[in-house]
Amino acid sequence: MANLNEAQTDRVIQMAWEDRTTFEAIRTQFGLEPGQVIKLMRKNLKPSSFRLWRERTTGRNTKHLSKRSFVVGRFRCKSQRG
Repeated sequence: MANLNEAQTDRVIQMAWEDRTTFEAIRTQFGLEPGQVIKLMRKNLKPSSFRLWRERTTGRNTKHLSKRSFVVGRFRCKSQRG
């Protein structure tokens, strides 16, 4: 986690907030496990924002590739490569 520069940290936070971006996509792009993403979010968000994010992501099927009910139609924001 300490290897990320400010721009990379901002991008991880942005991806984590996106409902359809999986933790697996974050792992592939940045090498962070879900627990590390949670720690990064806790460290960089205000406590109330972190609680709101955790409420949104806890149990959300779209954040875990293996729990998704769809395969095609993956959303990518304009700033995502590939």
